[in-house]
Amino acid sequence: MDRNGHDDVTDLPFRPSVGAPPGVEVLDFAGLLGRAHGHGVDAFAPLRPAFHHLITVRSGTLRCSLDFTGHTLSGGDWLWARPGQILQFGTDLAEARGTVVLFPSGFLGSPTVEAARVDQPARRQPLVPRDEDQRQALRRVLELLESEHRRLAELPLDVHIEVVRHLLAVLVLRLAHLRGAQDGDEAGSEAYRRFRHAVERDFTRSHRVEEYARQLGYSVRTLTRATRAATGSGAKRLIDDRVLLEAKRLLVHTDLPAIAVGERIGFPGPTAFTRFFRQRAGETPAAFRNRARGGPR
Repeated sequence: MDRNGHDDVTDLPFRPSVGAPPGVEVLDFAGLLGRAHGHGVDAFAPLRPAFHHLITVRSGTLRCSLDFTGHTLSGGDWLWARPGQILQFGTDLAEARGTVVLFPSGFLGSPTVEAARVDQPARRQPLVPRDEDQRQALRRVLELLESEHRRLAELPLDVHIEVVRHLLAVLVLRLAHLRGAQDGDEAGSEAYRRFRHAVERDFTRSHRVEEYARQLGYSVRTLTRATRAATGSGAKRLIDDRVLLEAKRLLVHTDLPAIAVGERIGFPGPTAFTRFFRQRAGETPAAFRNRARGGPR
């Protein structure tokens, strides 16, 4: 807890457990709880992992939140948490049954990362198979990954790692296809992809669609139409959503005063930041911080 008695967000690097092969871990929920305990981490606290979590439920229900949005997973559902996102499990993690696959971004090869858009968060979560055939296909790949992950001693270590890497690649490619089906257009137009990439790179210093349009060589209208086609909302909304998300992460994850948070994400002064945050979040930055840190888990 911080000096005010609030829950801090734990910034969590990837550290392989003793006896686990480097690069990936495949655990049931009980194993995840044990891993957290072994690393001195509260499994039910808000965490900011520097690695991926692929979470699926086999039986029961799991409640969790990802970047301040609550989700409820039931049998066959998946949640894909990317590095840097704030993840918090509900206490039913101890009661539901399921599997979690943990891996850092650098474990997969570049072709898989590009094809599966590994570092691009899904717009819709959880990821829900559309039918039993899709559910079973994911289950079969996961079971094979689980089986091979446990057989550490049967192959030379470098061969074992490659086997696990390839099976994980199959799993993330299938999940990416599932995500694409839910998102509609899997990648959007080139204009949208370039715009989204530019926003991710520059949102802390540029909040205006006109500046991105000029930088990328498009008209404002083109960026707005491309973004609306891909997401259902306009270009300004995409920028504001990214700015608001970073503001929330900093308010919960750090003890920076609100004025410093606003400065870090490109606002000229506290009044402009507070006005923006209140308009987009419905409350002041201070009220959000108090609620997010002090609310019941």
